[in-house]
Amino acid sequence: MATNTRESRRQDLPEPLRRDVRLLGTMLGDGLVEYGGRELLDDVERLRHAVIGARRGEVDGADVTALVDGWTLERAEQVARAFTVYFHLTNLAEEHHRIRTLRERDVPGDGPVRGTVAAAAEEIRAAAGEAALAAAIDGLEFRPVFTAHPTEARRRAVVTAIQRISDLLAALNAGPGESEREDIERRLREEIDLLWRTALRRHAQMDPLDEVRTAMAAFDETIFRVVPQIYRTLDRAIDPDGVGARPPKARPYLRFGSWIGGDRDGNPFVTAQVTRDAVLIQADHVLRALQATCARIGRELTVHDTTTPASAELRNALAAARTAHPARLAEIAKRSPGEPHRQLLMYAAARIGATRSRDADLAYTSPDELLADLRVVQESLAAAGAARQAYGRVQHLIWQVETFGFHLAELEIRQHSELHAQALAEVRAGGERGEMTEEIIDTLRVVAWIQQRFGERAARRYIVSFTRSAEDMANVYELAASLGDRAPVLDVIPLFETGEDLENAVNVLDGMLEIPAVQERLAATGRRMEVMLGYSDSAKQLGPTSATLRLYDTQEALAAWAERNGVTLTLFHGRGGSLGRGGGPAGRAILAQAPGSVAGRFKVTEQGEVIFARYGHPQIARRHVEQVTNAVLLASTAAVEDRARAAADRFRPLADKISDAARTAFRSLIEADGFAEWFGRVSPLGEIGELRIGSRPARRKAARGLEDLRAIPWVFAWTQTRVNLPGWYGLGSGLAAVSGDGADLAELQEAYEAWPLFQSLLDNAEMSLAKSDRAIAERYLALGDRPELAETVLAEYDRTRALVLAVTGHERLLENRKVLSRAVELRNPYVDALSHLQLRALTALRAGVADEAERKRLEDLLLLSVNGVAAGLQNTG
Repeated sequence: MATNTRESRRQDLPEPLRRDVRLLGTMLGDGLVEYGGRELLDDVERLRHAVIGARRGEVDGADVTALVDGWTLERAEQVARAFTVYFHLTNLAEEHHRIRTLRERDVPGDGPVRGTVAAAAEEIRAAAGEAALAAAIDGLEFRPVFTAHPTEARRRAVVTAIQRISDLLAALNAGPGESEREDIERRLREEIDLLWRTALRRHAQMDPLDEVRTAMAAFDETIFRVVPQIYRTLDRAIDPDGVGARPPKARPYLRFGSWIGGDRDGNPFVTAQVTRDAVLIQADHVLRALQATCARIGRELTVHDTTTPASAELRNALAAARTAHPARLAEIAKRSPGEPHRQLLMYAAARIGATRSRDADLAYTSPDELLADLRVVQESLAAAGAARQAYGRVQHLIWQVETFGFHLAELEIRQHSELHAQALAEVRAGGERGEMTEEIIDTLRVVAWIQQRFGERAARRYIVSFTRSAEDMANVYELAASLGDRAPVLDVIPLFETGEDLENAVNVLDGMLEIPAVQERLAATGRRMEVMLGYSDSAKQLGPTSATLRLYDTQEALAAWAERNGVTLTLFHGRGGSLGRGGGPAGRAILAQAPGSVAGRFKVTEQGEVIFARYGHPQIARRHVEQVTNAVLLASTAAVEDRARAAADRFRPLADKISDAARTAFRSLIEADGFAEWFGRVSPLGEIGELRIGSRPARRKAARGLEDLRAIPWVFAWTQTRVNLPGWYGLGSGLAAVSGDGADLAELQEAYEAWPLFQSLLDNAEMSLAKSDRAIAERYLALGDRPELAETVLAEYDRTRALVLAVTGHERLLENRKVLSRAVELRNPYVDALSHLQLRALTALRAGVADEAERKRLEDLLLLSVNGVAAGLQNTG
């Protein structure tokens, strides 16, 4: 039965995807033979068949272990590399299929596609009318903030190699002629061979500026080009008539942020100089992009004065330019005679280039100055009757300038509250200051310099992690004020991370209203304020179930506080990519927020591998932003808020009981005597740092306990063990507690159907459970020589799995999510292969290895398998 079920899943694989996977897999197999002979491919195939047989119950797990243990370490490493490369290729094929599916959906039909901006607009229009839709769009904001949190396990050389393979696969699928096809296939084999021969792990530790440059790849390759397309989609949803031939009704609502080079909480490598350099790198990339785009549009805009006469304002602008730079304008006019619109755009492109090169005589002083020139061109074209030229590509450039400015993304600063208190004490005392105090003051000076160079939009948000009181905010304002008239303009943002801090959030905000600097900022911004909520640390402290409900309560309380105090509040969600850190489908997460807490505004961290998963390809990026926009618009409607509020009122007592029992179970486990040491033995926690996947240390302090362990390695290590504990532990005890306390299964099922929060909680746990494997997890847990802890974890796994299935009504995990279920089920056996290889290395290392060369080889095998499991599960931290 298991065999038939799995085979039916394989047959369920869409033919184009199956074709791509087969092609890439065959080419990899051929490459293995070329590299290591038929014996290498045979060993890979033996392990593949063994792990599939083990899942079917046809092969004993001990036989798989014996197979892996029988190889030399060199062979084991080669096999691990083969499976890792296979996952990179499979991920690529799946991405291509996602793009293929998006294209197939994006065709005229009976109505807008679900989850799109057009679908949200139609729903709002039908329910509340055009005025309500206009109001919703007018207040719309989406602020993705890229962070350098180390969750991207692939090195850049691997990412670029995969991109080259992706381009070739796209060319192959485009239907080339026979000779061209043969050449593409030859190049594909060449690139797959290169990927196989490339070291999959980084050779050197990343520094913060490496992380900045890595993030720039997503901007260069995707984001800059996609943003105007997203606005055009919104404009069409508002009014499909005359799109591109009338002034747009959509306004730019995307604002990108970045912590990369600004987040120094526990990262000693992020300095004031790094922050300065990060902004300069960002500016260089965006100015290059703006210059190239402006020059291209200028070259293409060949409308002649006889058909499209220039306005008086445009002629005046050209006259002023001739006065200031006669030789340059003469050269431009010589190349573009009778084409004044083209001339002004080419002059604007030259000025953008001068801005990048710091030629003060020619440079723009601000993005607003560039926008003024572009609007002169646009208005002149419109007045001359060339509406399509005015509101086509010129409008796209205007949107890009409005979105990115000259700084690309706002660089946000983050630092720990304790350090500000220490620094302020030293500043108040006068005299000699410590190194950290000087660094904090230097950072504030750099923020002031960034604002002078690029404007306040480029850097004014200062996030205080582990906020405990309003005094933590006041400390930062006072430190900034110590710079006198050179002080930067700051919006100091509290970050509430622990369970206690989330409960205390409203009291802190009440205190903030008493701070004169906060009052000044509220007056300057129209009473706008931002508050950040930390998902990772609260989940690590309370467990996933209780953290989810605590965050919901905090959102609800903060929304009510904002309404009482006339504050326009934006909640900043500090989510990770993994389910154990608040990750999961973005649209569902937004619709599960507390009523009133979205209000048209959504700000969220985009971390590590999530950046490239969501923004690495134009069509996927467009789809992701559309899904978020759709959810933000709908979550802010009265109908959705009322339904969620009614469900929360009805089922909250039930949820509280679940939360209490879940938290007790979770805390009981992690507070067990020796738990931290046990966790370190059963997982590759200590070795993960050797992957060099980020510049930031795994711990905030040198202590070895759980408290200062960052949430990313906590989640990453549990993922590697195939336990995935941070995504589900405690939920089973919570559900069991209410099931035995008078609440029958029917009530839980009603809560699942009616309450988006409860549905999201169970769906995410189900996804996490589906990526777990009990049999393999049992082997990892046994490494700790604490059978009572292992039994506790496995019993909770069994309990959670059974009760989640009972409440959702599913016969198997992910039964209602066909695409995801198919992907997970087909991948799991191959992940099993890497887990067995990792277990071989981890078991030997935990037992102790005297020979230095052998230990180094085991560590290499372990880290290679860690990389492969991350690729296979598509999750790190």
